[in-house]
Amino acid sequence: MAQQHALPETGFLRLKKILAPDGPIPVSKSTWWAGIKDGRFPKPVKLGPRTTAWRVEDIRRLIEKGAA
Repeated sequence: MAQQHALPETGFLRLKKILAPDGPIPVSKSTWWAGIKDGRFPKPVKLGPRTTAWRVEDIRRLIEKGAA
């Protein structure tokens, strides 16, 4: 994994830090949301009325199993 894609050990990630070019998952936003709907990608966590994030552990698991 490139240094710019280094993930924290724990916590939450916003979509911008998950999807390329800033993140490690090379899919579009529409593909990402479709993947959540059909179960390929992890479900988000609502942190506030306008704040959606994903658990770092779920994103690491996704990368490790090579689903992206």
